[in-house]
Amino acid sequence: MPDSPTSSFTPALDFAFEIRARIADSLHVGHGDGEVTEFTPITGGSVEGPLLNGKVLPGGGDWSSTRGEVCELDARYLIEADDGAVIDIVNRGFYRPKADSPDQHDGDLKVSEAGHYYRTSPVFRTDAPAHRWLAGTVFVGLARPEGEDVVAIRMYAVR
Repeated sequence: MPDSPTSSFTPALDFAFEIRARIADSLHVGHGDGEVTEFTPITGGSVEGPLLNGKVLPGGGDWSSTRGEVCELDARYLIEADDGAVIDIVNRGFYRPKADSPDQHDGDLKVSEAGHYYRTSPVFRTDAPAHRWLAGTVFVGLARPEGEDVVAIRMYAVR
């Protein structure tokens, strides 16, 4: 085999925006074999950041399935950008206690809490020309609760 140059590559994350979704009380859906399913309505919220600003529209929600300590999240809702464009988001992820997870900060902002693994992998859809980049970009979300009725998700684009 001929010698080939090797290069090391580590993907980088760029902060794009933060979603602050307001939520209502969860509704119990049912029990499965070792599983609890719930629906949490999303009632509104905000989107702020260097690459997208707008609001979270009411009417979406998060279907969660908890098995043991692991909660699998499957949220779907709409964002309205400041220019009026509507953007669909399907945001899947996991929440679980993890004793060795430290607080994580982005500058002065705490983006995740010690003892919790709360990550999402959102996918966006829109035909608005100014926002089509969302549909062709991979994102990672770092989520954290803010009080009883807000979930903040800091979105990072994978470079």
